[in-house]
Amino acid sequence: MTTLVHRNGRAATTGDLAPLAFAGYAHFTAMQVRGGRIRGLDLHLDRLRFASEELFGRALPDDRVRSFLRTALDASAADVSLTATLYAAPGEFAAGEAAEPDVLVRTGPPASGPAGPLALTTVEYERVLPAVKHVGEVAKTYFMRRAVQDGFDDAAFVDRRGRFSEATIWNLAFWDGDAVVWPDAPMLVGTTMGIVRRQLDRLGVPQRVQEVTPADVPALAGAVVMNSWTPGVAVHRIGPAPVPEAPRFLELLHRAYEAEPLTEP
Repeated sequence: MTTLVHRNGRAATTGDLAPLAFAGYAHFTAMQVRGGRIRGLDLHLDRLRFASEELFGRALPDDRVRSFLRTALDASAADVSLTATLYAAPGEFAAGEAAEPDVLVRTGPPASGPAGPLALTTVEYERVLPAVKHVGEVAKTYFMRRAVQDGFDDAAFVDRRGRFSEATIWNLAFWDGDAVVWPDAPMLVGTTMGIVRRQLDRLGVPQRVQEVTPADVPALAGAVVMNSWTPGVAVHRIGPAPVPEAPRFLELLHRAYEAEPLTEP
């Protein structure tokens, strides 16, 4: 499948893309599109609006962003991965009044994530502006590669207080045997995480937010990672501690995700 890139609703040129090769002041959202429709579109729009206001001091109207998404999807296959990146055309080192952000929409082959189960090492790390899904985060790739070199599949982050927050490109979720446990720490709340949480509420599945540390891992009944690819990939080890298989936990997360309606942008 061909990767397509649009800028502000038209096919992007080399001139459009060249200034972005070394740009690092931007934010984005990523999603899986199926049949031309998107789960949690409202959450993606909320994310883009919040991050634009945080980084640029202004945000585009939702209907304009949706029109750019529609243009890209009209030129793409029915099932794709889509990334919408917002950036300032004057460049990241331009001071003064912020310009209205431009929108780059990229579509490519659909993805569903690794099969798992995964082994995660633990790394003490806190992202800058954790509530913003911003670009240029070299640490995520660095720690993932170091984890693989050390015999793991990926890395989970622990903050300065010793609490799990998130993983390199994932949110974390834990299982106590009856309830879903979300880590309490500064993090990026993923759109898939938001979808799952509101659908678990509708399904009547207990869930809570609490601090979870590496010392708590031996008592867990299950753990997963999730992102825009998937609502749950099983984790079977965190650091030296094994994590039990939890098929019911995985089934609940996937059922909650599937309950979220698909909508057209």
